[in-house]
Amino acid sequence: MIDKKDNNEINSGSKFLKKVLNRYFITGLSYMALGLFSSLIIGLILSQLSQIPFLGFLKEFSAIIGAKSPVVGAAIGCAIAYGFKMPPLVIFSSVATGAFGYSLGGPVGAFVAAVVGAEFGNLVSGKTKVDIVVIPLTTIILGSLAGKFVGPPISEFMIYMGDIIDVTTKLHPIPMGILVAALMGMFLTAPISSAAIAISLGLDGLAAGAATVGCCAQMVGFAVMSFKANGVGGLISQGLGTSMLQVSNIVKKPQIWIPPILAGAILGPISTSVLKMTNNPLGAGMGTSGLVGQFGTWASMSSTTPPAQLIIMILIMQIIAPALLTLGFYYIMKKMNWIKDEYLALNL
Repeated sequence: MIDKKDNNEINSGSKFLKKVLNRYFITGLSYMALGLFSSLIIGLILSQLSQIPFLGFLKEFSAIIGAKSPVVGAAIGCAIAYGFKMPPLVIFSSVATGAFGYSLGGPVGAFVAAVVGAEFGNLVSGKTKVDIVVIPLTTIILGSLAGKFVGPPISEFMIYMGDIIDVTTKLHPIPMGILVAALMGMFLTAPISSAAIAISLGLDGLAAGAATVGCCAQMVGFAVMSFKANGVGGLISQGLGTSMLQVSNIVKKPQIWIPPILAGAILGPISTSVLKMTNNPLGAGMGTSGLVGQFGTWASMSSTTPPAQLIIMILIMQIIAPALLTLGFYYIMKKMNWIKDEYLALNL
């Protein structure tokens, strides 16, 4: 039998594990995504806009925050340290650790370097009279060492897993289309960053296309089916912002998650096996957030698909079909009295 002492130890261990997972896999990845959005992903948008006549001057801006620029790593490092509520010197020093980690191991390398550097920098904060020297040295040296020796192997593993997903999706487009679309869509709505996951995995091609429609199904789906409860504000904040706003409602009434998940699961295999829509790692996990998923789709497919046809495909698969399918499932469940409009109300 488990005595009281053992039970307390189990509870203590469970709380510690939950705290660690929340800090590094929820808060850490979420702020990593913000760093990516404010650099690499905005770079993608600027790059596409620069192709429009009279907007060519944007190209030099996009180059500064391109995929090979250490500025991306700096943004990740700064964002993570800020998300962890670190002291100012740790945040500023994390700019350097993130840049160094990114130069060796990409986004994952920047994440590892920033996390390790920030935690150690915080440990020595306030412990000496020369913090202005000790904190940056500790943060940069230990963070960069982690970025050098730990970041690259983890980055290679993540890319390896992404390659497996990409190849498997090509070989088995229907089941993988269902799986990738449903899971990535759920990651987007859950307090886990689907954008950070997609970029870390290097999700590309058909798999990235399926991930996009799955994410769009969540954002557009929640936006339209909660319109009665939340109005135009809810439509915009979820449709162009994030469906993560519904997390607290999902916890209370999990059944409200079913319509957009089913919509994504239906559209995923259509995307992979019928229309063969693709995307890149930057757009795969973004859905309709800031229309990044649509910019990514355009960047990935514009060279092989006529513009008019591509626009129609994007509108149908990433906006119209997700809305109609989600509403269809929503009304069916509503008639069965499984869902009510008030279940989706947000405190906006």
